[in-house]
Amino acid sequence: MIGLSISERLEKQRTLRDWPRWQLDQADRTIRQLEAEEREEKRRREVAHAELRWKVLPSRAAEGHPMLHRGGCHIDHRQTGLLSREEAFVTMRQFPELEFCDICQPWGSLGIDKPPPPGNRVRGDDT
Repeated sequence: MIGLSISERLEKQRTLRDWPRWQLDQADRTIRQLEAEEREEKRRREVAHAELRWKVLPSRAAEGHPMLHRGGCHIDHRQTGLLSREEAFVTMRQFPELEFCDICQPWGSLGIDKPPPPGNRVRGDDT
């Protein structure tokens, strides 16, 4: 540093000090971005998982029947008790009065036709 004035040496030292700060800011920004991407990826996996599942919710009315929904139905945001396809069919056989959500239309993702309302079903109906 011989031959440099005090102000030039001072500027050089400030640059040497500021460079690691800039690098740290860049690394922090990248970390925040990657953490956000990781959260989004996890959320998408959870949504995809729920969309491949079904859930049964109890009736809201005393005289009503339980209702089958797709796992990602927005009528109810709880993600507990998600059923596999096989479990959904078992549930339909065990509860012949089971209703089906008209909003999320779970019969389509199960590969069946829209079942008639519970009171119009024929005994032994295979829904």
